[in-house]
Amino acid sequence: MKKYALIFFIVTSLLSSAQDTTISNIDTLPKKPVKIFHSERTINANTTQPIGRGKMDFKVTHNFDDIAGSNGGIKRFFGLDNSTDIRIGFHIGLTDRLDIIASRAKGNGANPLKVRTTQLYELALKYELLRQLENDPSHPIAMSLFVSNVISSVNADYVPPRDINGNTTDTALNQGYTFMDFGDRNSQVYQLIIAKKIGKVSVQLNPTLVHRNYVALHDQKTIFALGGAARIPFSNSVNLIIDYFHPFRSQSSEDYFNSVDNTFNPPNDIDKNSSPFKIYDPLGIGVEILTAGHVFHLNFTNVTEILESRFIPSTTRSWGKGQYRWAFTISRTFVLWRDKSIAVNW
Repeated sequence: MKKYALIFFIVTSLLSSAQDTTISNIDTLPKKPVKIFHSERTINANTTQPIGRGKMDFKVTHNFDDIAGSNGGIKRFFGLDNSTDIRIGFHIGLTDRLDIIASRAKGNGANPLKVRTTQLYELALKYELLRQLENDPSHPIAMSLFVSNVISSVNADYVPPRDINGNTTDTALNQGYTFMDFGDRNSQVYQLIIAKKIGKVSVQLNPTLVHRNYVALHDQKTIFALGGAARIPFSNSVNLIIDYFHPFRSQSSEDYFNSVDNTFNPPNDIDKNSSPFKIYDPLGIGVEILTAGHVFHLNFTNVTEILESRFIPSTTRSWGKGQYRWAFTISRTFVLWRDKSIAVNW
């Protein structure tokens, strides 16, 4: 009996010692980053989520045409007959926090505010500044910085300038070219991404600055926009995702585009027979489905183009008019290299 009592005492003492050690060292153990979003993008908005060191995410993104409205319906198979934009991208994790992105996008030259900026090449960086950590009030949010430059490789078209009456003129002939130099082909995006997971709900803000070196007449070269995103779980594997951007455009610019459209052949090209148009805020709504190895998105958006420098300042399609479309992304992750400092124990 004494032997069993001694064994019980020793086991109890060891368990108590282990528990005390765990409690005393819990604050010194490394904290895990919170998984705020499950991919690097919701629908149109970037997230704080990095790719990961040594990994490459290959993405093919496709935006179809309008589901309803004058450009949709059964005659165009609810937009599936046409694509408004296609992007092929390579997202590479140089470190655990730094991603480099290279992509090619078709662009949508039919949009009057695009001034024929198609055949687009994008080079971008995303760096994770802060991480939200589990059970750590000192790290309550995640924050990333995204910067990109987009170059259009389309040929510089020439359109004869017109006077106020719509007649062609020989004055200022150089202004008839869509691009005067290499700088005109470039546009930049600077975006700060601030995210937090509150319970099971993920929320995010995307303050964004877009600068385009070549714009339509009466358009703004530099536009600030405030974006946001949310992820709301329906179940353990199905989530609702929403993102939205509001560009702060000047009232004079909005009033001008609402009254006359002289933007497709800028500058100095006023077509008195063209119709006015309105610029809308980009809005995306989708369903996210999580599986063992993949994340699937079923997305709908009024955005025709995929790159931030295109859809943020110049979305001309409206949800209220049925001008929204199905968009999807096919993603495949590859391991390019492994950290040699990590030992493998068999």
